[in-house]
Amino acid sequence: MIRKAKIQEVPEIRRILQEFSRQWDVLPRTLAELYTQLRDYFVCREDQGPIQGIAALHIFWEDLGEIRSVVVLPEFQKQGIGSLLVDSCLEEARNLGLKQVFVLTAQLDFFQRLGFREVPRDKLPRIIWAECVNCIKFPDCDELPMVLHLWQ
Repeated sequence: MIRKAKIQEVPEIRRILQEFSRQWDVLPRTLAELYTQLRDYFVCREDQGPIQGIAALHIFWEDLGEIRSVVVLPEFQKQGIGSLLVDSCLEEARNLGLKQVFVLTAQLDFFQRLGFREVPRDKLPRIIWAECVNCIKFPDCDELPMVLHLWQ
């Protein structure tokens, strides 16, 4: 079941992000970041079982959001959970009235299957690069920006 994350799940979300940060190019987040951005996060979890996957929709501007922190634990991969998590983020983006959503990723194939298209870095507003200085890859980022237009 995919739903919005709950406050008591923050430590588990942090552990997942920490565990897979280097392996899958997901940025680790501090507890402070996760608590203040909790409303961004979706989780996939069956009843009282472990979190199977996470994803977040972060709002950057009046018409622009980012899908970030997409992780599906290895034992739950290849079941469509990642796509369902991203779909949940996209549904919320549409409900909020966003016009486009972007990702910074090395997983081009996954996001292309969901309709995202690669764009030059300079096509995204400068505000999105403000967090890059905190990234472990800065200044040698190998992630590519991809955009999905929600409203034509």
